[in-house]
Amino acid sequence: MSPQIAGLLQLIALIAALALAYRPLGDYMAKVYSSEKHYKPEKWIYRVIGANPAAEMHWPAYLRGVLAFSAVSVLFLYLMQRVQGSLPGSLGFSSIDPDQAFNTAASFVANTNWQSYYGEQAMGHVVQTGGLAVQNFLSAAVGMAVAVALVRGFARSRTGELGNFWADLVRGTVRILIPISVIGAIVLVACGAIQNFSGIHQVGQFMGGTQEWNGGAVASQEAIKELGTNGGGYFNANSAHPFENPNPLSNLFEIFLILLIPFALTRTFGRMVGSLKQGYAILGAMAVIWIGFTALMMWTEFAHRGPAFEIAGGAMEGKETRFGIAGSSIFAVATTLTSTGAVNSFHSSYTGFGGGITMLGMQLGEIAPGGVGSGLYGMLIMAIIAVFIAGLMVGRTPEYLGKKIGTRQIKFAACYILITPALVLGFTAVAMALPTPGDSMTNSGAHGFSEILYAYTSGANNNGSAFAGLNADTQWFNSTIGTAMLLGRFLPMVFVLALAGSLAEQKPVPETAGTLRTDKPLYAGLLVGTILIITGLTYFPALALGPLAEGLAS
Repeated sequence: MSPQIAGLLQLIALIAALALAYRPLGDYMAKVYSSEKHYKPEKWIYRVIGANPAAEMHWPAYLRGVLAFSAVSVLFLYLMQRVQGSLPGSLGFSSIDPDQAFNTAASFVANTNWQSYYGEQAMGHVVQTGGLAVQNFLSAAVGMAVAVALVRGFARSRTGELGNFWADLVRGTVRILIPISVIGAIVLVACGAIQNFSGIHQVGQFMGGTQEWNGGAVASQEAIKELGTNGGGYFNANSAHPFENPNPLSNLFEIFLILLIPFALTRTFGRMVGSLKQGYAILGAMAVIWIGFTALMMWTEFAHRGPAFEIAGGAMEGKETRFGIAGSSIFAVATTLTSTGAVNSFHSSYTGFGGGITMLGMQLGEIAPGGVGSGLYGMLIMAIIAVFIAGLMVGRTPEYLGKKIGTRQIKFAACYILITPALVLGFTAVAMALPTPGDSMTNSGAHGFSEILYAYTSGANNNGSAFAGLNADTQWFNSTIGTAMLLGRFLPMVFVLALAGSLAEQKPVPETAGTLRTDKPLYAGLLVGTILIITGLTYFPALALGPLAEGLAS
């Protein structure tokens, strides 16, 4: 069987598994967020944090909950790293330096999981499991809560109430993320991933010295790392490490976990707004982009010309032989079209165009299907933009799901889509203009520029994957990427929740003969076109200086 056919079969198996899980999981999540019942463990949590889960919140109160909880999470994780040397189970590792501790705390709370350190040489068991793994759950639950608040904005009318943040946070964690992660961890252990609390072991001679490995609760962290679209690896090699991702079966399962909730949330959206067809339209737009990017990536990595590539059957540099080109390409697209950031291959070693595809996937806003929660609300923002453009074409006030998209709503949407490009391009320009950040680049020319552009694209879009080759463990990059991660995560949420509140206050608009049908393939096509055009106009000049220049020169 040729590698191309094997890759196609993997893709078909993945799509089939996602299709089987789509309906039951989507419906289940809709019931979770619509239920008025509180389980006993949830009631205990509410008592501890002093929250009233039955109290409805307007968008400013909901936002204050999001920001306050996240600020406390950053502080808690920062302090854990700073005192690591005094904690039990630290494996002898010292406390983390202030700039790197800030970067890591911001990263994991922002659901980015950017890592400028070697996981197996820096973090002990307590910080890994009690700090980083906990934030993998909580940051994902925050994203889901914000997405659900926006959905309620579409579903409700004549009220500014969007639900209760604390109830949404707890339910998302207890009823959705934890049960699926437990099952996922068991599957990964069965596939060969490790799960222990062992210390550091010397395993023999390596390059004239001894090689050391430490164990850890890897399978459990790997499950939520992928399911919550987090991406932070227990080891520096991330999902290319055999302890995290042992074989092709575990590789395909991890991709399934990455895409599971973001795709299923489109059915949750359709169920909660009372029209499954609306959810299918959003699903269709996401699926078209994801399949298109996956096909392009596999084509460019398989077809790259040259004697070495022809002998290897394609661009195998930087890819694990146990996954091959197909398994690496599918993983790379899944992780950069979501806010996951996990890697099972060296993105810097991809072809020029292949590296550009990973960057473009993040620059779309990671909405196909995007991060847990953030993918759905990002796509709904683009849906509003598409409706607005359609309204301009026919001279009619745009409507979406029975809500008028007026000046206020389009301002919120416009601010949302402008924040991330401003962060990415602004920080990249400053880093290239200053004399010292460029010293961190391993390569010069177009590839070196791509290293820095990728780093800020990954940070501001809350992805967390690295192009590699860039030494990001400096005060400049730790501070600026950490700032980009926090602003790129929480500033957009301000406009999402403000938009949700403005929509919830409206009274429903009756559908007429002139209303644009947003549950049809025509609209899904318009939505895909809008996404590609806006992203292309925003990022094309920067991409032309980096991956496009490199690809055309090869």
